[in-house]
Amino acid sequence: MYKTNLSGQTFSFADVKEVLAKANEEKSGDVLAGIAAESALERAAAKQVLAEMPLSELRENPVVPYEIDEVTRLNQDGINEHTYGEIRNWTVAELREWLLDYAAAAEDIRRVSRALTAEMVAAAAKLMTNLDLVYAAARIRVPARCNTTIGLRGRFATRLQPNHTTDNVEGVTASVFEGLSYGCGDALIGLNPVNDTAAAVTEILKRFDDIKRRFEIPTQICVLGHITTQIEAVRRGAPCDMIFQSIAGSEKGNTAFGFNSEHIREAKELLIRHGTGTGPNVLYFETGQGSELSSDSHYGADQVTMEARCYAFARVFEPFMVNTVVGFIGPEYLYDSRQIIRAGLEDHFMGKLSGLPMGCDCCYTNHMMADQNDIENLAMLLAQAGANYIIGVPAGDDIMLNYQTNAYHDVSAIRETLGLRPIAEFESWLEKMGIMENGRLTKKAGDPTIFG
Repeated sequence: MYKTNLSGQTFSFADVKEVLAKANEEKSGDVLAGIAAESALERAAAKQVLAEMPLSELRENPVVPYEIDEVTRLNQDGINEHTYGEIRNWTVAELREWLLDYAAAAEDIRRVSRALTAEMVAAAAKLMTNLDLVYAAARIRVPARCNTTIGLRGRFATRLQPNHTTDNVEGVTASVFEGLSYGCGDALIGLNPVNDTAAAVTEILKRFDDIKRRFEIPTQICVLGHITTQIEAVRRGAPCDMIFQSIAGSEKGNTAFGFNSEHIREAKELLIRHGTGTGPNVLYFETGQGSELSSDSHYGADQVTMEARCYAFARVFEPFMVNTVVGFIGPEYLYDSRQIIRAGLEDHFMGKLSGLPMGCDCCYTNHMMADQNDIENLAMLLAQAGANYIIGVPAGDDIMLNYQTNAYHDVSAIRETLGLRPIAEFESWLEKMGIMENGRLTKKAGDPTIFG
């Protein structure tokens, strides 16, 4: 039992899991799950208790038991025990202050991150303001390499997402050319397929590979089918730089997605032997607050803590890309723009602190209390926070997934405003194609006919 007095009231919390849940900023998913703080005062009380909690207490009390959950086991067993011994007696408040201390070097933050469990990472995020989340994340750089290197300072990349309602290859190709003409696609040219079959995935991958080779584009390609479908496509000879999978923060959640850690290991080994990417980072993961609630696999824990556990799982496999699809599930989990922006900043910070090359799909669905201005606000904040990449789709409207995200041209405006550039190899290619000059788009931008 944890207790504190605040404004003349005594607040009691049964266990660490309840403290974490009630210290969370308001999220509609936590409210619907019945685990959120009942008032702002109770939330403040939970934050006070959490601030004074030693990191060792969080490690010893994972929100999903070690014995029943491989995500917990992978996280706990992967901790750097030497570094953990140095920080185990820090309180969460001391960890937060250290992360925000100007004197803390970036390499020291990366070293300490290897000693943090997901619950510690989530706890630090819960004590931070939005500006804290931006500032702390901006200090952490997590580069990764497949065919090109993502995540270097001063670079801001995009996944070009040319989704099509019927997977029509010519329609997909037209969208790819439009995105490339706006300077998108340096992180990935990656499609979400309508038809999750090895044959359909192979057809799109072959077209992506043809475009990449014909125009000598330094980037990565992927079709975001189920991991087992992608594995089968590669076994049949499909060209593939990376394999994708959506992940959850518990073994039960991953089982609901139809995979486990052995599938990830199989995919990684397969791509090292038969993939078209040079590596060593050949995996792509997506997450999003609330996914565990959808499959009743959250074990009574809050959205932020379960999201941090996704990152603890992901870092074991050293991916090239991770992103939170921050507003995709709907208002049941993130009700409005305030909650979406907060979640995007939390997720990016937690992913970076976990040691991941982190990006974000700044998105919303049409039944949410949000609009395109909110998504542009989040994209700008994330760029300032040092996000590795965002998503780009035609006119900000994904006609296949039926949601809204950043447009192809948004990333160029953000880059120019903040003095950022595409991935270096891709920028050189854009200059060769006449699409970019001195970090700015030329008059050819937005004209897909330059690809003939």
